[in-house]
Amino acid sequence: MYFNLKSDMEYKRWLYELKHKIRNVQIKAALKANTELLNLYWEIGADIVAKQEKSKWGERFLLQLSKDLIEEFPDMKGFSERNLKYIRQWYSFYSFSNPENGEIGQQVVAQIAQIPWGHNIAIISRCKDKKEAIYYVRNTLLYNWSRSVLVHHIESHLYEREGKAVTNFTSTLPKPQSDLAVQTLKDPYIFDFLSMTKDYSEHDLEKVLVDHITHFLLELGAGFAYIGRQVELKVGESVFYLDLLFYHVKLRCYVVIELKCSDFEPSHAGKLNFYLTAVDKQLRTEYDNPTVGIVICKTKDKVVAEYALTDINKPIGISEYAFTQLLPENYKGSLPSIEEIELEIGGLNE
Repeated sequence: MYFNLKSDMEYKRWLYELKHKIRNVQIKAALKANTELLNLYWEIGADIVAKQEKSKWGERFLLQLSKDLIEEFPDMKGFSERNLKYIRQWYSFYSFSNPENGEIGQQVVAQIAQIPWGHNIAIISRCKDKKEAIYYVRNTLLYNWSRSVLVHHIESHLYEREGKAVTNFTSTLPKPQSDLAVQTLKDPYIFDFLSMTKDYSEHDLEKVLVDHITHFLLELGAGFAYIGRQVELKVGESVFYLDLLFYHVKLRCYVVIELKCSDFEPSHAGKLNFYLTAVDKQLRTEYDNPTVGIVICKTKDKVVAEYALTDINKPIGISEYAFTQLLPENYKGSLPSIEEIELEIGGLNE
């Protein structure tokens, strides 16, 4: 009797599980191969540096080495003169930059060997020192960043911005949640994915951030899930609206963001404190941690911000935002919309 296996549920479940096992093996094999290759690169880099220090070989030594290795291993990539220079630079960067930070340990070598070679080149080409580079290596491993996301974070100076906001988290949240919450915030937030005119309003800023929610979530960082804009809360006989509401899956709490296109004022913290109380009473469940609030404003006086949070018992952070540039008002009408750009790209692909 002939059975149509494609319609048999038991076969389909077994096939799905088998495919999953094969993919896992492929991924593990690829990761192992990458690690083995980068460990080889590390040894080659060490040998190149040592040989050039002890001998009188000049830069043409790498050209000759490249030719000899390619001739011996024609099917193996990575032995071009350019890549050999990157290998030398990569080894030297971690071994000799900023000696006051101490010798690079085997744990760090193991970590940098786990991320793709292209990621490693992006890091050493853009980072100022070993400490900053290791920060991006560890975050790449933690969040599985693609190379484009990694480069975006490096160029937006995430290392310098993370954990720099003014907060009262240490006094309002228990450890280790307070430490994670501090690390979650940035100062400033960089909205370089927006094109704004100089006379924009809070409503305008809020709208375009939601219109570009994917970029906004990337800037907010890992763990944020968007819930809504102008979320309505009824308290007594009054109705209030939250600018932006998120949920953070690692902090396991709601996050209320208030946008201010002005200097920070103490009243902003008081208003947000009220909103957090309302969210805790109306939305928070027994499984959620206390709601966190973030004021993202144009500018702030750090001392004023610290004073404003002193006697507030709800967890609040205060950060600034910045644009790469603002567009003149007369450019606003001449810029193509997202829809127009998509149509144009669609026409090119036909």
